[in-house]
Amino acid sequence: MKPLLYTFRRCPFAIRARLAITVSGVEVDQHEVSLRAKPKEMLECSPKGTVPVLRFADGSVLEQSLDIMRWALSIHDPEHWLDDDQAVTAEIAALIKQNDETFKPALDLYKYAVRFPQHSEAYYREQAEPFLAELDIRLSKDGYLICGRYTLADMAVFPFIRQFSNVNRDWFYASRYHHLIAWLDRLIGSELFQNVMQKEAESLKEDVLENKN
Repeated sequence: MKPLLYTFRRCPFAIRARLAITVSGVEVDQHEVSLRAKPKEMLECSPKGTVPVLRFADGSVLEQSLDIMRWALSIHDPEHWLDDDQAVTAEIAALIKQNDETFKPALDLYKYAVRFPQHSEAYYREQAEPFLAELDIRLSKDGYLICGRYTLADMAVFPFIRQFSNVNRDWFYASRYHHLIAWLDRLIGSELFQNVMQKEAESLKEDVLENKN
């Protein structure tokens, strides 16, 4: 029996889990979750109620996207997203932590600025920009975040930059972050991303609405 992945197509945490699963070639079944009607089976195995969740046949569960990524890549890592060098591994972990713990909260405020009228959308965007600037500097060297090739850092951060860019695409694509824009567009246009988002074309209108809410 294959592991079962509870996922949601546009969730950046779920996207990065699917990227690693897909590149690894590990077979899993997927259950697309309605966030407004989460399946009882998912909540029973993972009361936190957020995706992604990976449930195994023996009842064990992985509840964090990075754990799911590392699990898949530990089985097969054909593009060497993981690294044996401890210094590189530490740098990857630090960048992902900065994304998850600092950038993501700023992104949420920016995306849902209408719900937080204490400040303007522009103000919330400015709080996220230091991370964009850091990424742009990193990418200016060779087009990758770390060590001249795609690593876990690129794939774990990319879905959140995509989400950020969709909040105000005109602003993002007119911004000074030219290396970041090129990196993002390259990843969005990749066969890997198209594979993990293959149903997106059928729900573009829904995606636009989601990013405006």
